[in-house]
Amino acid sequence: MKTQMFALTVVSAVCLAAGTASAQTQAPSAEWQARVQSLEEQVKQLKAELDALRGQMGGAAPAAQQPTTVVAPATAPAPEPPSLGGLQVPTAGSLPVYGAASAGSKIFNPDVGMIGNFISATEQSRGGSESIAPIPFATLQESEASFQAIVDPYARADFFLAIGEEGIEVEEGYVTFPTLPGGLLLKAGKMRANFGRLNAFHNHTLPWIDRPLAMYNLLGGSPLDPDTGIKDAGVSVSRLIPAGKLFVEATGEVFRGDSGTVFKSNRRSDFSTIEHLRAYADFTEETNIELGGSYARGHNELGSDFLTQLYSTDVTLRWRPLSRAIYRSLAARTELFWSRREEPTVLRRAFGGYASMDYGFRRRWFAGARYDWSERANDASIQDRGASAVLTFWPSEFSQVRSQYRRTRYGDDGRVANELLFQVLFTIGAHGAHPF
Repeated sequence: MKTQMFALTVVSAVCLAAGTASAQTQAPSAEWQARVQSLEEQVKQLKAELDALRGQMGGAAPAAQQPTTVVAPATAPAPEPPSLGGLQVPTAGSLPVYGAASAGSKIFNPDVGMIGNFISATEQSRGGSESIAPIPFATLQESEASFQAIVDPYARADFFLAIGEEGIEVEEGYVTFPTLPGGLLLKAGKMRANFGRLNAFHNHTLPWIDRPLAMYNLLGGSPLDPDTGIKDAGVSVSRLIPAGKLFVEATGEVFRGDSGTVFKSNRRSDFSTIEHLRAYADFTEETNIELGGSYARGHNELGSDFLTQLYSTDVTLRWRPLSRAIYRSLAARTELFWSRREEPTVLRRAFGGYASMDYGFRRRWFAGARYDWSERANDASIQDRGASAVLTFWPSEFSQVRSQYRRTRYGDDGRVANELLFQVLFTIGAHGAHPF
């Protein structure tokens, strides 16, 4: 190719020289004629070399006879289609792609994951507590299957199936519309209510193996029961409220009115309602605080004329140094609950709460403690108390090993249970992040 370019350059030079010579009025000199003759010989030699090269290339067409390549004029690159939650919105003549290019093959399939929650318990107690808090020696307490996907640019769907030793149920299954007018976010389906701080947490996201006593006594459920807390089918609407440097979210929810032992719907109009307000603020780049308040109202098992009302307030303080975030962290929580339960002859009032602290003292290691106290919703004269110490190790983000020593004093007859709980969590597949 370089030889061809050189030959074309020489030919051009000869033509230019010939044109210049013809324009001259005087006859060419002998020296000039010798130069022209020398150039002609060089051109003949280069032409012979070009013919030899074309022969070696299989008789390719001469450069002058090769088709001219037409170069399209430069145009501005087409804008990339908008994306929502990692999913590109399809446009004319294009296929939607989310994640890496290889993800295009599963564009119509949800992200699927499975979490196993194995728990073992041993007990040393005075008088025993198995009749109050039955925990087997070993159990695969819950296997949570998750199916999560973008429905379209305006909605996403999340399904969580709780598979236990006694069967399978939909723990949560809802669709979310995040772009409604007025800055509203709407959820519809079955979900854990936004009441308090821990009610919306799945069991495997808790910083302990069990839930605090106040959730069992006042929100319904039993120890290590995945159904503990308020969970029902309904609609949830939330909105962020501008408040300067504060993050403020207001949530209103309406449910069918059936939730464990706390709410019972006896007719269609016996729905339950929940209001929740939370605020988040950063003190520094390393420290933040979250405050919350909740109210719930619904009918109880005594009939449509009897209401149960719940109130809660919670505070969470977090500290995570930027330069040592994977080695040091601290989270302190407290939450208080009030119950107002109507009965035929009396209004029963009960109170409960917990306080906890979890400290990350080295990479993948966490230690914590929790103190519980709670009256019982149907008899406030009975008060249960407990204390726990927790040690957690994360081999990776896909597994977790935890041990918890729990001492509980039951208020009905003063029995004390000393228990050592052990937990192994393990995950396969894709499991989306839960609320922060």
